[in-house]
Amino acid sequence: MDDDLVWRPLDEQARLIRTGEASAKALAESYIARIGRFDPELKSFMCLNEQVVEQAARIDEALRRGVECGPLAGTCIAIKDNYLTGDLPTRVGTRVGELQFSGPDAWVVARLRDAGALVLGKTRMHEFAWGATTPPVRNPWNADCVPGGSSGGSAAALAAALCSAATGSDTGGSIRMPANLCGVAGIKPTFGLVSRGGVVPHSWSLDHAGPLSRTVKDSALLLDVITGADPSDPSSVAKRSEYASACGARIDGVRVAVIANYFTEDVSEDVQRCFDEALEWVRSEGLSIREHRVPSLRYGLAAIFAIELASASAWHDRAVQDGLTAGYTNDVRDLVDMGRFVTAVDYLHAEQIRTVMCREMAAIFSENDLILTPTMPIPAWRVDQDSVRIRGADRDVLASSWRFTFPFNLTGLPAMTVPAGFSSDGLPIGLQIVGKPYAEREVFRVAHAFEQSHGWRTARPPRFS
Repeated sequence: MDDDLVWRPLDEQARLIRTGEASAKALAESYIARIGRFDPELKSFMCLNEQVVEQAARIDEALRRGVECGPLAGTCIAIKDNYLTGDLPTRVGTRVGELQFSGPDAWVVARLRDAGALVLGKTRMHEFAWGATTPPVRNPWNADCVPGGSSGGSAAALAAALCSAATGSDTGGSIRMPANLCGVAGIKPTFGLVSRGGVVPHSWSLDHAGPLSRTVKDSALLLDVITGADPSDPSSVAKRSEYASACGARIDGVRVAVIANYFTEDVSEDVQRCFDEALEWVRSEGLSIREHRVPSLRYGLAAIFAIELASASAWHDRAVQDGLTAGYTNDVRDLVDMGRFVTAVDYLHAEQIRTVMCREMAAIFSENDLILTPTMPIPAWRVDQDSVRIRGADRDVLASSWRFTFPFNLTGLPAMTVPAGFSSDGLPIGLQIVGKPYAEREVFRVAHAFEQSHGWRTARPPRFS
């Protein structure tokens, strides 16, 4: 088992395999061995690809013959369980056996395979992508804590070096929240930049597909592969760019905005400290920082709840009629039932708030290039906690956990989380970097520079290092 290779960034793994300095078969065998050793505790995988070592050996043989196998050749990607995979089951995190999810590979999975990546297995998720905890998955930094959701299995597996990279989906923060809590990078691209074709829907106008990775450059490299227009997703666009090439570019002249309301409220002391230190880094780089306010954010939680509840309940309507929701977990069944009480008036008012929020964000971007916020108000909480204490007040963990991520699902803006330090208890804390529509290159440029300025990207959970 090569414990050095499994921790290498995705781009390094791919380069070493292409040049013959490393073996795709050895990498796959190492990940399978680590999963066997660590995942009984972590519980991040739902199922594994039993053919992955054989497939890796074929990659090695093709490369020895001089065959071009793609930029991700031989790397091992973990796929969230709401992405359809033609050769592995898809359960979308549910135990209701009557619900079937089958079909050819999702667009993202097909693009990854075309680039030479191997599907290592399917990762656990919060049922139907609707939650912030992803039971029974545990956080690699502290097994008593949640990994976040709904892409908790992907983030936990990646943080414990059980895969090269992973996919996630993000409706209100489900890529960025678990990436933040597990100490890895993750990006929710601009709405439509990555097709959701073959991803089981949660909320049609809020869902985004994207990658989680150990480094910013790895996320950029993955985005290079998975963007493009897909006829199966009418919202997808044909915009493409060389995102990985933005990593390492100079950041001179970048204009940074911070939002003086909302993102400064009910924030834990550890998170505030890490965010203040990130802003000091911005100033040390000579970048400008301007403060702005977004008044509509005070109504944002009500707006996204109305939109998400209504659209998700509409998708589950047949299951409700067939009596299948009785088998859902309690939290998801309650949310599906709540969505049936959202009226047309409620929904349209929520869309009006969304429009106002988009206008207010656009006004900020008329004067700035990026917005910086903490990714979450709190570090990871214990699996048995329903509330968390923030500066002397008890707060509901669900309402608190996604407060800083969902505004950028409502507005469809690209938003990335990168590690930004640790709490006093040794739990990861992230910085969220938000860009203009389709300005992922700008996000990657600053995120990479910030990442390179400290050593958090190389930190490993002690139990798994």
